[in-house]
Amino acid sequence: MLRFAFWSLLFLNAALFAYGQGYLGTGNGDDHEPARLKRQFNTPKLVVLSAEQAQAAAQAAPAPTAPGDSGNDSANDSTAADAKPAVPAAPPQVQAQAPAQPQPATPAADLACLDIGTFSANGAKRFEARMAALDLGERTAAGRQTVQVQDVGSWLVNIPPQGSKEAAERKANELRNLGVTNFFIIRDDSPLKFGISLGLFKTESGAQNLLAQLGKQGVHTARITPRGPQATRYTYRLRGLDDATRKRVVGYAERYDAEAKRCS
Repeated sequence: MLRFAFWSLLFLNAALFAYGQGYLGTGNGDDHEPARLKRQFNTPKLVVLSAEQAQAAAQAAPAPTAPGDSGNDSANDSTAADAKPAVPAAPPQVQAQAPAQPQPATPAADLACLDIGTFSANGAKRFEARMAALDLGERTAAGRQTVQVQDVGSWLVNIPPQGSKEAAERKANELRNLGVTNFFIIRDDSPLKFGISLGLFKTESGAQNLLAQLGKQGVHTARITPRGPQATRYTYRLRGLDDATRKRVVGYAERYDAEAKRCS
């Protein structure tokens, strides 16, 4: 009986000793302390603190800050401001916008204005028939003007009227002294009365040649006067012609020996 009690106490003591040392695991499972310690991170750096060191570390640790605690935030901001000067935030860069460049205006069509003439009565009819084919509407008729012109048929080389018979005679004597003999005094009732005719030519070039010869002889008052009856002629002013129409109108004018020039 005593032997059984002895061995029972010995067995209980051994079991309590093993349980205290962790050899029998914990209530949560079969794990024991040495195996759990092996799963810790950086176990070589673990340091066992004494009671005094643990208390000092707890006092030095900062108190946790509750969310929305403005007082602690202000203190932290003040500490940060003391540690490092605040750098003002750079103002946002404003991108300068270049002024919009005006778009070049599309050039308008170059619409021509033409003065065309002069035409005889028959030439004006033929010209207007050509214009009708261009569909110019009322512009041809509205732009027609009637003018009185001299229908030149000859060119007279002459000295202007001297005002009287005596003066004309004196001028004739001057011509003889210069060696000019082919002339006569104009005596009819015309604008050239008491002038001196030096030659009548069918072409202007012939009259120009005589005038140059007289100048070499010392006659410097002679001139060329176109001669011919007054006639009714026609001119046209056409506006708003595009380039293609302008070229056709100029071609028609040249066909009838008329001049086409730009007008304002």
